[in-house]
Formats: sequence, structure tokens, C-alpha cells
Amino acid sequence: MKVLFLVQKEQRAILDRLYDGVAANCECDLRWLTSEDQRNLRRYFKREVQVERYDRIVFFLRFKQEIRQAAFIRTVPNLVILEHDAYQNYIPCKYTGKFSAHYRKLPWARVISSGYMVSERLRQEGFDAVFVPKGYDEQLLADQGRERDIELAFVGSTNSVAYSGRKALLDELGRVENLVVTRTKSGEDYCNTLNRIRFFVSADVGMGEYMIKNFEAMACGCVLLAYDQGEEENRALGLQDMHNVVFYDNIPTLQEKLRRLRADPELARQIAENGRHLAVSRFSFGAVGRSIVDHMRPALRPHPPLSAWQRLRLKLGI
Repeated sequence: MKVLFLVQKEQRAILDRLYDGVAANCECDLRWLTSEDQRNLRRYFKREVQVERYDRIVFFLRFKQEIRQAAFIRTVPNLVILEHDAYQNYIPCKYTGKFSAHYRKLPWARVISSGYMVSERLRQEGFDAVFVPKGYDEQLLADQGRERDIELAFVGSTNSVAYSGRKALLDELGRVENLVVTRTKSGEDYCNTLNRIRFFVSADVGMGEYMIKNFEAMACGCVLLAYDQGEEENRALGLQDMHNVVFYDNIPTLQEKLRRLRADPELARQIAENGRHLAVSRFSFGAVGRSIVDHMRPALRPHPPLSAWQRLRLKLGI
């Protein structure tokens, strides 16, 4: 299967290993598109792409740019959209309902979503949606076996509107526990910091799926205290409370479980080890990349033939 894989050149997260994981499992033509390229996909395709050469054309681009160019994207054959932010379709933010509206214009495209319940909801709306979770960079992040001198912490952003629930919860927790909230550079600094943390508080409040930090913290041997995203999401990921993760849905529950873990260090150690094993076996970018390719292989829905006007615009690049 020959795949054209279009990704963001200015991606904030380091996702190179994810791209490697995809490329290892198919004949992959990986292209990094600049912001300018993404703003004018019609021009980019006319200049750089022969669509008939590919069995699948995969977009992993900025949604903000995609929705402005639906008329052109409708002409792209064998389209698969990899989307890590579709949870915003179902939470109060500037993109509420926008993903559904966009996909209604592309009913033949396959959407690979990183949230199980998000993919279920999209399927219920009639879309060809499948689930492949987020993951972590196994070459960058691992358990170093070092002393964990930070007991309770969160590492990451609390700034955007989508993270308002996260910030509120961390602020509330910080009033009753000695919580460290910090940010680091990507790469070695981030790995070193995660390896110092015993209990990592992930606070994906109101998001309906687990963000990438959960898998990163598990891979680095933290005990993951995760805001519970629901039984179906947890089952799809293999997450089990007090076995490989610690779930909470409010601060009193989190504190009660923390008390148990502080009183039983062996239980905490076992949960961390089980979580690390799950992350390594299922959520490495190598494993996630393989799953992405597996989910793009089945036949896509038929794409209706292009109109004479669409063919003319493609030919002229307008």
C-alpha cells in the first residue's frame, strides 16, 4: 500500500517517531507541509502531488486550515484524516460541532480519531471513524530507575480555553496537597522530570479522552493519577483502576486513594510497573504507527466522480 502522509512542519509536539512507526508499515511518502503549504492545499497538490500514485492520502494537518478548504479536499481521492483534536467537537470551545460539519462534506473519508468514545460518536453520526489512541516516543521517554524526589506533580500547559477544567482542578488540588505544577522543554529535560515524579496527576477534565501526557508518564514509571474518562474509554485502552492506573473524578477521591498509596508503597510500585508495561506494549509510537496503517488498509467508502467544474479547477489549480 503506497501512502502519501502529509504532516505539519511546525508541529508543537515531537512526533517524528510516530511518523517512523507509520512509515515502517507501508510504502510511505512523508511530506512536512509548512504553514503556507497548509493554507493553500490546492496549490501544493497541483505543484507537488500526483494523486493517482497513492492508495491512501493521509492528512495530519491543522484542522483550522482544513475547514477553510473543504471544496478542494472534496476532490482528494482515497482520503484518510488522522485527528488528535476531534474531542473538541464535543466540548465547549471554538470548535464545538465544527469537526462534524467538516466531515459531513467528506462522507467518504476515513477519520482515525485518538478517542474511543469520540470515534463512537462520530460513527453514530454516520462517519467512517475508527479509533487509534495517542502514544509516546519510546526513543525519548523511558523509566531510568532513578530516585523519585518529587512526590506529586503535573508537567504541561494549563493556558488554553480547552484546558480551563484542567487548570481549575490543579488549582483546587494545590490548595490541599503539596502539588508541583511545572513546564519543561521537550526531550531530555521532560524525560528527566517525569523520572523524578512518583505520582503524576493528569487532569484531562471535560475532554472525553486521554491526552498524550498520560502515556508518557506511564512509560516513565510514574503512578498515573488519571481523571476518569469513563468505562468504555478505559476498557478500550486496557486501563484498570488500582492495577495499572489510579482513577479519580473529584479531589476527595484523589486524596483518599493517595492516602492508600502512601500507606502501601508496594501497591504504588506495582501499579506503576503495570502501567509502564501497558504503555510500552501498546502505546509506543511504533505500536501506534502500526495500528494506524492497519486501520487505513480496509476499503474506503466510494468517492463520487468529480464534476466537470471540479476537474477544470484541478487542472488549472484554482
